[in-house]
Amino acid sequence: MEAGFPERPVIGLLLRLVYQHYAQSVDAALREAGFDDIRPGAANVFPFVPQEGITVSRLAELARVRKQSMAQAVDQLERTGYVERRPNPGDQRSRLVLLTDRGASVPPVTHAASACGEALGTADEPSGVRGATRIAGAFAGRAHGPLARAGPAHSAEFG
Repeated sequence: MEAGFPERPVIGLLLRLVYQHYAQSVDAALREAGFDDIRPGAANVFPFVPQEGITVSRLAELARVRKQSMAQAVDQLERTGYVERRPNPGDQRSRLVLLTDRGASVPPVTHAASACGEALGTADEPSGVRGATRIAGAFAGRAHGPLARAGPAHSAEFG
């Protein structure tokens, strides 16, 4: 391992490094597919929008972000044509967020980019912890510093 990187990193650090790899992989895949107008924070919207639509409040809960942050992401995606808002037939006070045809073409790209995480298993399985350790270690080994950001890796070790 690289100097300065703990021999046995804590699980929080491992998870953060794995998440950074995941986020960078999704961002790179979106850009390669021509979706370069989607900001990284706005990419959190797509996994949670069901076909029947969802409120911004519920999106924020599912993505575990503040409602204001989610509203800003939805605003940006609406301006760029990925989502639209319609009246909520079940509650006249709220509006539902739905994917447009353009927005519906994003999840296959993000799902393919995130496939490397599925090889990990779950965090409560020994294989999941070993997988997270392997990915975080490889990530740290590629970086200029133990916590430096690096571009997504596309190696057999990640998937």
